[in-house]
Amino acid sequence: MNKIKVLLGLSGGVDSAVALYLLKEQGYDVEACFMRNWDSLLNNDQLGNPTVDDDICPQEKDYLDAKLVADKLGVKLYRKDFVKEYWDDVFSNLIYEYEHGRTPNPDVLCNKYIKFAAFLDYAKSLGFDFIAMGHYAKKIIEDGKSYLVKPKDRNKDQTYFLARLNRKQLDKAIFPLSDISKEEVREIALKLGLNVANKKDSTGICFIGERHFRQFLSNYIPMKKGDIIEIDTNRKIGEHQGVFYYTIGQRKGLGIGGIKDIKSHGWFIVKKDVKNNILYVANGDEDKHLYSDEVIVEDINLLAPELLDESKTYQVQFRYRAKDVLCRVKLQDDKAIIYALDEKFKAVAPGQLACIYTLDNRVLLSGTIALSKREGNR
Repeated sequence: MNKIKVLLGLSGGVDSAVALYLLKEQGYDVEACFMRNWDSLLNNDQLGNPTVDDDICPQEKDYLDAKLVADKLGVKLYRKDFVKEYWDDVFSNLIYEYEHGRTPNPDVLCNKYIKFAAFLDYAKSLGFDFIAMGHYAKKIIEDGKSYLVKPKDRNKDQTYFLARLNRKQLDKAIFPLSDISKEEVREIALKLGLNVANKKDSTGICFIGERHFRQFLSNYIPMKKGDIIEIDTNRKIGEHQGVFYYTIGQRKGLGIGGIKDIKSHGWFIVKKDVKNNILYVANGDEDKHLYSDEVIVEDINLLAPELLDESKTYQVQFRYRAKDVLCRVKLQDDKAIIYALDEKFKAVAPGQLACIYTLDNRVLLSGTIALSKREGNR
């Protein structure tokens, strides 16, 4: 029998490197591909970018690391540009959302449109049966249906970023790190003598990398200073650099100093008025304005429709690594309404992704947060 052919996205990091090794060990006919999705010169990549050793831009350094891994494991490495696709489907959306006062998640769109769409199409054109990534996620198949499930390492769980995938995309995906921890990944890489064994994990925007984000964003959305207002007293207590650069629930980077007659418990953004360029803040993380008991999401992706039952209890995550909160879900036209149960929702930001899981940790549906409501303010 012919072996199953798999093309793995090799990023130059330790996770995808070990995923490549595991696929080989499992008997797949596996090759790798490095994706280039950001044009450093065309897109002002040098602005806000940290210093890199030897004057090599981070993307090229990642490619060289990926090449060393592929050579070490004896695997063919392709290199493919998706610069136009990334700009059209991911980055342009990010700018549009920020301009309208919302807080988007580009990594979610990157997975939906680049890694599991453009890359999948490329893999199919080369004759591969499946694609694989170094994500910490799990796929199970029951009754012929694919389900996206939280992995063994819950601390590294990335199903939130993958919740926009559809079943056809999930059907063609393999997640070699589904039952392995980050510590085990590092151990394997060290035993193999891989050059990326101790490489720091990337924490920047998908494919754009790590940088001073506000400075980077200012290349596309000009800064415009405005007032910071305490929401209950309507008193001006500071000045911001532009409402686009802030998100609901944010505490750091507000520049609010000591204020006479007010004991600070930490200032948190609770509302953004894009039209008038005003940020509203509340004092302390227990303030009522930070909490809601109902959230409306749009642009619904119902990954497992057969698991939806409006009488059942589910769990929802509003940000990556945020605590799961128990909820109920009701579909209404092309939207979903998420109702809090025992615990209210905290710092829900329009534009972010809401991901709803079953109690056994399968992704049920996801959607873009449109509106959050609290009791007495609907």
